[in-house]
Amino acid sequence: MRDKFIIGRYLPLDTIIHRLDPRSKLIFAFFFIVLIFFAHSFATYFWLFLLILTFMKLAHIKLWFLVKGLTPIWIFLIFTFLMHLFLTKGGTRIFELSFISIDTQGILEGIYIVLRLMFIIMISTILTLTTSPIDLTDAFERLLSPLKLVKIPVHLLSMMMSIALRFIPTLMNELDKIILAQKSRGSEISSGGLINRIKAFIPLLIPLFISAFQRAEDLAIAMEVRGYDTKKQRTSYRKLQWRWTDVLVLILLIPIAVILFVLKYIGV
Repeated sequence: MRDKFIIGRYLPLDTIIHRLDPRSKLIFAFFFIVLIFFAHSFATYFWLFLLILTFMKLAHIKLWFLVKGLTPIWIFLIFTFLMHLFLTKGGTRIFELSFISIDTQGILEGIYIVLRLMFIIMISTILTLTTSPIDLTDAFERLLSPLKLVKIPVHLLSMMMSIALRFIPTLMNELDKIILAQKSRGSEISSGGLINRIKAFIPLLIPLFISAFQRAEDLAIAMEVRGYDTKKQRTSYRKLQWRWTDVLVLILLIPIAVILFVLKYIGV
């Protein structure tokens, strides 16, 4: 299960993507996701896909590893495609049976929205795979530090984000242990049809939730024992360093956006 869910995991490699300042990666990922929403043709999505493949190559992340790690969201993507397939009307009617009909516009919109969601998840996953949770939290807090002037608890938000990212692989490990324990008792979890697998996973939720609440309680007690106070000014042991490569990465957003809008408006 852990190999099939990589969102929130970190790969400690030494690549040009890993060495970038986490603030520049956060800013780049944010604006890249914004650009994804402007894509609305196969040419624009192909351009974005080439860019994502380039990022994966620079980060030494294999495409199959990323696709396999996104297995849990495929059901959601298929459901989204089917919703657009049957509910979006327009273009040429290619199938009609009673109240069910399929138009070419529904097929196109379904493909576009699935690609959009896939690219958003892929770029977000590349961000978490190449940035440690601590660096990601520090970058998040530094970028939102101006909000402290309007009394927004930026430190608390960043701390909750850090804990959430740390808990994802922990809960995946816990789920692996529960699955192995159930299999040793003769439970059939990974066999049968889709309905049977869903029914088999329901008994896993109760011990998983109990373990999550127990770990949350242990963490709260540990923080209280160590005298954690949200009102105290927090210092950082690690200092983030902004380099010229980070500036270059953000400048690359300009030609990326220009090519995207050119492909969009020339109707390719």
